[in-house]
Amino acid sequence: MEKQKEYKSVTWALIALVVVVLVVAAAGMFLLGHDDEVIQGQMEASEYRVSSKVPSRILHFYVQEGDYVKAGDTLVVLEAPDVMAKLSQAEAVEKAAQAVKEKADRGTRAEQLQGAYEMWQKAKAGLDIAEKSYGRVNRLYEEGVMSAQKRDEAYANYQAMAATEKAARAQYEMARNGAQREDKEAAAAKVAQAQGAVAEVDAYVKETVLCAQMDGEVSEIFPEVGELVGSGAPIMNVTMLNDRWATFNVREDLLQGLAVGQEITAYVPAFGKDIKLKVTYLKDRGTYAAWKATKTRGQFDLKTFEVRAVPQGVEDVLRPGMSVVIER
Repeated sequence: MEKQKEYKSVTWALIALVVVVLVVAAAGMFLLGHDDEVIQGQMEASEYRVSSKVPSRILHFYVQEGDYVKAGDTLVVLEAPDVMAKLSQAEAVEKAAQAVKEKADRGTRAEQLQGAYEMWQKAKAGLDIAEKSYGRVNRLYEEGVMSAQKRDEAYANYQAMAATEKAARAQYEMARNGAQREDKEAAAAKVAQAQGAVAEVDAYVKETVLCAQMDGEVSEIFPEVGELVGSGAPIMNVTMLNDRWATFNVREDLLQGLAVGQEITAYVPAFGKDIKLKVTYLKDRGTYAAWKATKTRGQFDLKTFEVRAVPQGVEDVLRPGMSVVIER
């Protein structure tokens, strides 16, 4: 009897163990078969950096981190003494070039013009006397009274005075006409060059007052007041909250329903509610490990794709870094 009781006890124990194993296996299969795949991503937003073209020192900030700014708002004022000194130099060069141009346009001074005219008149008078003298000597030569030598000397003097009169007249005409066309054009080009230099330096001066290019929120400020910043060095970041999207890294076997143009539903833990997203971008993330062309039967690599989706009709401010969850 005791052996039978012992045998029955062992039998019932085995039966109980088998039942427990079956129940656990069934529950496991049920739970594993109904697990949802969770794809977690985060919100992103476009941003731009504010920087200066010239080396300068931070003079004053008009905004703080977290401030919302609109396009055209003044963000920071810089101090650049070197640029101001170059501006003074460029303006001085422009004034000098303008003075040269005005002199070329105005032409010869009145006193110089009058002097050239008097020299011409003097040469004309000398030519008139030389012409009359040659006429008298020539008549005497024809009458046989004057030698040929005297006539030739009178004629040479007449030719010399004619050349002198032409030279004096040319000097007067040049003085009256002023500078040559080429000289005027060269002076005008110098002025244009100087004006360009002033405009260039003035553009650098304007870079000492930096304004917002687009609406957004000041997310980060790097230097402090009084610090030096180099050319092109970032001063602050401005995040454009209106240009936002959610980004996910999705394994390719989970891409069903995530085609470009499709709308999906995602959960935002920060707000505790679902939102609508529209897929706008889909691209593989690249392969960083060694890729094998030959695999064992039934095996294959699964690549990861980047998926971007834009919120649709969401009034809440989805800030960069907020988690966004998709259940598949």
